[in-house]
Amino acid sequence: MKNYWAFVFFTFLLTSCNFVQKELPNSQELLRRELHAIDWSKVDTYPSYDSCEKLTDAIENKECFFDRLNFEVVRVLKTDSLVKISTIDSVQLKVSISLNSEIDFKTEAVNEKLIPKFMLDSILKQHRKSFSKIQPATKRGIPVTTQFVLNVKFDPSSD
Repeated sequence: MKNYWAFVFFTFLLTSCNFVQKELPNSQELLRRELHAIDWSKVDTYPSYDSCEKLTDAIENKECFFDRLNFEVVRVLKTDSLVKISTIDSVQLKVSISLNSEIDFKTEAVNEKLIPKFMLDSILKQHRKSFSKIQPATKRGIPVTTQFVLNVKFDPSSD
């Protein structure tokens, strides 16, 4: 009788391993599911200046970045003699920040009677090097290129 129970025990032990065995998922299927789950229209972290990096809250970091970028754009435009003589009150810029931290501006909206778009674009392009270094946005820990619209309120008469 002992041999019978030993035989049943070992048979159960050997066959039970097959019940536990799981089918490995297909790597292509896993990749497809993961790529489908990622929201490609949003970044994990926004671009940032080194001075804003110390802020731990993502919203504060984002506000710090946009405030500083707005300040630097106004500073550049105020120092240019062509903008000083015109009476621009606001400018809408499309800002691109590459994964290599290069910044590029394209004027989206401005009063063309006061100053043409291409002139603002050339002024900002000429002064690109005077902007502080910007850390690029990241998606899943990888630097990515971002584009956004920046509304700059500009009062050229104030110094």
